[in-house]
Amino acid sequence: MASPSISSPVATSNRLPETKRSKKRRKIATDNQAEQLDSNEKKIRWKSTSEQQIYSAKLIEALRQSRRTSSPPEAGRRIRETADRVLAVAARGRTRWSRAILTSRLRLRLGQRKKKKAKVTGGVRPRKPAVEKRLPVLQKKVRLLGRLVPGCRKLSFPNLLEEATDYIAALEMQVRAMAALAGLVTGARAEADHSDQFIGFGSNLS
Repeated sequence: MASPSISSPVATSNRLPETKRSKKRRKIATDNQAEQLDSNEKKIRWKSTSEQQIYSAKLIEALRQSRRTSSPPEAGRRIRETADRVLAVAARGRTRWSRAILTSRLRLRLGQRKKKKAKVTGGVRPRKPAVEKRLPVLQKKVRLLGRLVPGCRKLSFPNLLEEATDYIAALEMQVRAMAALAGLVTGARAEADHSDQFIGFGSNLS
């Protein structure tokens, strides 16, 4: 009767490092694949037709709702704010600029409430003018870019570039969507005017 084979502890100890190495290799490969997918997603983000169509549909619905509550003098500002808010919602809070746009509206409301509650006190001392520090040209441009991108004033330069790239691509999609909507509205109005003129011409003939 043959005795069952017993693996030696030396062979088992040799297999353990190999198992750890294979797990490490799999983890590195998985991380690389995730980074590759993330970079590919960032490249095509805001550039697909489906994203533009979804944004346009949500923008039309939001504009209809804001039209019911806003007065005519505030129409231009309301359209711009609504378009930016819908764009930030489309970003799904993945970026700093989108979160800044969504939270700015809440801060604005809270600030207006505080102004109403605040009491005016006399004897306000004039503030001394702030001394402007001379900064290098590149640092000035970086600071200016941080002011243009919402919520990115205090970011590091690499993170600021990433946010600015995504924000510019989102704005480009917003412009394309709003231009397409404006074209549809203009075409509908021209068609309506043309039909009115045709009806008027027919009534004159009769």
